[in-house]
Amino acid sequence: MGPETIAPPAWRIAGTYLEACNCLAVCPCRRVGGEAIGRATYGWCEGALSWAVQDGQAGDIDLDGLAAVLAFRYEEDEPGSPWDFVLYVDERGDAQQRDALAAILTGAWGGSPLAQFPWAFKAHRRLDVRSVPIEVEHRRVRGWFRAGTHVEVRVGDPAAAPGPVTCGIPGHDRAGEEHHAEVLRVSDGPLAFDLDGRCAYQSTFAYSSQAS
Repeated sequence: MGPETIAPPAWRIAGTYLEACNCLAVCPCRRVGGEAIGRATYGWCEGALSWAVQDGQAGDIDLDGLAAVLAFRYEEDEPGSPWDFVLYVDERGDAQQRDALAAILTGAWGGSPLAQFPWAFKAHRRLDVRSVPIEVEHRRVRGWFRAGTHVEVRVGDPAAAPGPVTCGIPGHDRAGEEHHAEVLRVSDGPLAFDLDGRCAYQSTFAYSSQAS
């Protein structure tokens, strides 16, 4: 049986977060000064999200030091705006670690994702979960990440905003910063785009099985 068919253990993961999407900065999916902005710039959203786990545990499985990336696309005017996504989990982990990360980040193990991840609490089409080499540099200036040959994101300067910017995926309760994305490239079957000059966002995250 896989991790999605057994009773999940208690789990928690925390670390740093970086994403980029095709919207113009500031991304309308964010809140500025606590206020929602509106629809995606072009009526659809495609991009890539990344997590670097600094402190993580699922039962007796240690998740410290691992990373994951999710590439996605959705249309706002499609009924339910389902997310198409591929999740990439860090090939440095063993099979148990990779399975645990996948179960957490797809929402299969409940907790925070069911409140914060649109691909978990909304309709979705999971295209694949892949184990690939993942590199992340979630630094304050010029952050970047890669997932195998499928995803590359490079972040540029901070974007001006009229107030504090927050994002629901890492959590609106957490401080973050909007940036311009210099490179946003995804190449994996139906998810294929190569963009520059769009938006990016970085923050921290802390998810757990106890959140609702």
